[in-house]
Amino acid sequence: MSSPSSIPTASPSVDNTLNCSSGGGANTYTNLRIASVFIILASSSFGALFPVIARRTSWLHVPKGVFEFAKYFGSGVIIATAFIHLLSPALDELSSPCLSPAWQEYPYALALAMLSLFSIFIVELIAFRWGTSKLAALGIKHDAHGHGLGAHAAHGPEGSNDPGTRDTDSEKTQDIEAAHNHEHHDDSAAAQIIGVFILEFGVILHSVLIGLTLAVDPDFKVLFVVIVFHQMFEGLGLGSRLAYMNLPPRFRYVPICAAAIYGITTPIGIAAGLGVRSSYNPGSTTNSIISGVLDSLSAGILLYTGVVELLAHEFLFNKEMINGSNGKLAYALVCMLSGTAIMALLGRWA
Repeated sequence: MSSPSSIPTASPSVDNTLNCSSGGGANTYTNLRIASVFIILASSSFGALFPVIARRTSWLHVPKGVFEFAKYFGSGVIIATAFIHLLSPALDELSSPCLSPAWQEYPYALALAMLSLFSIFIVELIAFRWGTSKLAALGIKHDAHGHGLGAHAAHGPEGSNDPGTRDTDSEKTQDIEAAHNHEHHDDSAAAQIIGVFILEFGVILHSVLIGLTLAVDPDFKVLFVVIVFHQMFEGLGLGSRLAYMNLPPRFRYVPICAAAIYGITTPIGIAAGLGVRSSYNPGSTTNSIISGVLDSLSAGILLYTGVVELLAHEFLFNKEMINGSNGKLAYALVCMLSGTAIMALLGRWA
């Protein structure tokens, strides 16, 4: 019978496997990790840029159905990203055993995601009320669900029967309406750009973090393959939204720039991770807090954008979808759920 002093305990093994300090990045597969910068740059850029370029060029002859599929598929990808690839890791990071017991006493990840969601909602609500009142002052009726503009108010002197003034009044009315339409287009463009900026902000934070992780993770090969597809599908979701932006000619560069920025974020994260590999440990106390907070905030952004801006506007408030056939609705739902399922499945490995 062994003495009590010879009985092993669990605490030493836990202490040996738990690394809460700086450092600890893997030094294996260095060449492949460097190559991953360019491979993921290609897959991310392709996913984000292809829908934008294809919709603007006629020589590619991409059928409209492909864009419809990409749009609904992308909505599912974005929502799955919020739940599986952001909120779940945030819960793990902010409940890490490396953190002080105070972090275990409250679900900070969920609270931060909720804070982020309501912050985006309040900002958009204030902007919407301001924009609506501005349009109302111009005599333009705005559809509350964002599907176009209603009738203009009458302009110029009403009831004038003087034939000599009719042409002048008509010209003035056309000039005023043209000015109002121009200002509405500017407001609409600003609203679209802000919406895309909010969506891309959440996606970019996530992309940089997974790039840092890929650069130092010991299980590089599996994670690398998953992230190649992960970034391509996520880029497809973002790019399909960028492709459908209806902007004035002077803002037509915005979708291209937004897609290009997305394409370089994960490679930047990988390059940064390789540069600090000797001192960067994703599981350290500081990095767990930073990653957990950023993932939580990003999750709230993508949840709001995915559910309100994408699902609600594409299905509940879209007259074409409400009045469309059951087959069209079923097709859109299958596309969306397919994107959700594939992205959720990738969460099994990354």
